[in-house]
Parts: sequence; structure tokens; C-alpha cells
Amino acid sequence: MQQARSYMGRRRRRRAIRHVSVESEVDASAADTATATARASAAVLTAPLSLEGGLAAELQPANLVQRVLSLFGNVRPGADLSHFQLPATFNLPKSQLQLYGEIVYCDGDDYLSRCGKGKDSLERFTAVVAWSISTTRPPIFGFAPYNPVLGETHHVSRGSLHVLLEQVSHKPPVSALHATDDGGNVELVWSQHPVPKFNGASIEATVHGKRQVRLPKFNETYEMDCPNLLIRLLPGPSVEWSGTVRIVCKDSGLEAELSYHRSNSFMGMGGDGRCVKGKVFHSSSPQDTVFEIDGYWDRTVSLKDVESGEVLVLYDANLSIANLVTPEVKEEEGLSSTESAVVWSEVSEAILAKDWEKASEAKRNVEGRARSLEKERNEKGEVWMPKHFSLSQDKEGNWDCCPLEKSVRPAPIVVPSPSS
Repeated sequence: MQQARSYMGRRRRRRAIRHVSVESEVDASAADTATATARASAAVLTAPLSLEGGLAAELQPANLVQRVLSLFGNVRPGADLSHFQLPATFNLPKSQLQLYGEIVYCDGDDYLSRCGKGKDSLERFTAVVAWSISTTRPPIFGFAPYNPVLGETHHVSRGSLHVLLEQVSHKPPVSALHATDDGGNVELVWSQHPVPKFNGASIEATVHGKRQVRLPKFNETYEMDCPNLLIRLLPGPSVEWSGTVRIVCKDSGLEAELSYHRSNSFMGMGGDGRCVKGKVFHSSSPQDTVFEIDGYWDRTVSLKDVESGEVLVLYDANLSIANLVTPEVKEEEGLSSTESAVVWSEVSEAILAKDWEKASEAKRNVEGRARSLEKERNEKGEVWMPKHFSLSQDKEGNWDCCPLEKSVRPAPIVVPSPSS
């Protein structure tokens, strides 16, 4: 390691700052020297969240509402819960990176591939709107995924689509995603920075960051945000998506606004919490609606042509997020020690076995190793750098991630075709 020197009246010696990637850390750590085969055998992959419930029914304990309320007895309203220490009994057996990945690679009707097949910009735009709705998945009250550790990755392929995620920051928690297909028809780039806050009677997770869908063959880029996650504790427990989503394509001059809301409710009670309503319009004349959007993201959403009155089905949840297939390991030797399914494997195994003592211990071990690595970096003057993305922040505090590679390589974890 070289030393940097400065001469300002007197010569000072400063410790050099080394930039290290997560792989070098993992390889150097005695705790992570297992062979690739051993890592593969330890990988735990669980069913994606879908309309059938699945994990919700399997993990639902007795007195769940009372247990959830007891968690926040000493938490002040307005508190940021980004690093709240959640007991393993309230964890889904998967990482937040896996949940982000699932909304891309787990799609029964492949709404994403339709985006690049439209015959004109309007048809492609509505296809992107449909895909955006398809990323809305049924949340589970009382359960949350693991908070990814710094440098954690998740790499999965479905057919010709390859998806890569990396946890590029821990404080604040920022996740980056890059996805490409072999045909060069579509590319996804986004960063997500959730900020969950406790509001006394509810918890609302505002998701900062932008999602980009790029259609290279048409030179079109679509930018969108996503709804917030609202967890109601009182007067009645529920969990739902809420807020307004904007989808903008500057290249075609088209925009859409989608409102996720609860219908016909009184003080947060009653009604249907899975409504989505919106419109498509030209940016130059937002008052002139081209299409009206109305429906339920867990059933069907319709698209009405305002001029002709024709109504079509824009999105069908039964085709998209029902009967989803669980990913599986295809190439054991390709698994990284930073892969989510490997990092959290012992925790997930224990949760699935409902061995809560073992799950709690395994979770403490994962988080403890991450803290030890952070302490070691600080003592050595090292600055951790993401392996797959560059990370920047603007004056307003918004995070932006840019992939370091043009395309994503095939992954060792794959989503089997339903017929296989």
C-alpha cells in the first residue's frame, strides 16, 4: 500500500485509502472459505410471493396482530425503521434483494417482453404501464424480508432474461438492479431506497429511486417510480400499496399516472385496498386523456380508449402472478458467496423448520459478520466499492446507480419453465 504525502508547512503522512470490492472481502474472510459446491448445497430458494398466498399461510403464527403491536411499544411516531432490529420470527425466508428480483423474473405471462413488441409508441407505452402494474405483488401482513448486507448480490436468469442485483449501500439501504435480454430488446436499470416510518397507528414505507425500462431498438427510455407500502396496525390490521405512480417517456412525449388506493373506506376501514386507477396522456396536453385505466391489481385492470370508447384488458393478475415457479440452482460452481440465497441460507432453513432459536442465532451471525467487516474497513482506512454498479448522490440526496457492464451474463440460478 502506498502512502500519500502532502507538504503544507511540514510534511505529513496520511494513510492511503484502499478501495475494495465485496468479493475480495469475502474471499479474505475465514468465515467464507467454503467451496463453490458447499455454497450451492447451502443455497435456499423459496417460492415467490403470489396470489395463492403460499408463504403467508405457512408462516402465519397465532396472535400475530398482538405480536406485531408489541414490537413497536417503545418506538416513537415518526421514527425511521430502516435499521429496526426485527426478530427472525417476523422474517420471510428471503432477502429484500430476492423480492426485488422476483418482480422482474417471476412473471407468468411475461409482460416485460411485450414492451418491445408494440407496433407504435402508444402501444409500447401501454405495455410498459401493464408491466409496471405486474410488479405489484401481494404483501404479507406481519412479515418482512431480511435487510440485505452490504455487497450482497442476487443473480437469476429466466430464459433469455438475466437479472442482477447488488446492495450498494447499507446506511442508507440502497439496492441496485440491472437486467438485459440476449436479443437486446429490453434493459432495466433501477435503484431503490426504502424509508419505512412508524406513524403510531401505521407504518409507511416510501420507496425512493427511479426504475428505468429501456427499449434500445426504439431508442425509448421509460422512467417510473413505485407505490408506497402501507401497513395499518389500527383500527384494523392490513397491508396494501398506496400512492401515485408516474410513468414518463420523454422520447415519445407520453405519460401515465396511476393511483393505488383503498376504495369506499371509512377511516381506513372497509373497502378494497387493491384498487388502481389512472390515465395515459401526452405530456404537452395533460388535460387531454388518451386512455383511462381502472381495476384491481390483484385481478384485472382495464384500458379504455377515450375517443372510441373501446375497453380492453390491460393487465390480468391471474396470468401474471399466479402459479409462479420457484427458482432453482442450475450451475453450482457459478454461485457466489455473496448470493442472497447463500448468505441467508441457514436463517431461511431454520425459519422454514420453525426453529426460531436457531434462526435468531444464524441471523445474528450474518449481521455480526457484516459489522465486523465494516469495523475492519474503518480501521484500515478502506472504502468499500460496489462490484457491479457505480453509485452517486445528487444535491437533493437522491441516489443513482449505473451498471458497470453493458449486459448481464447468464446466472447460475434459473427460473424453470412451467412445463419443465
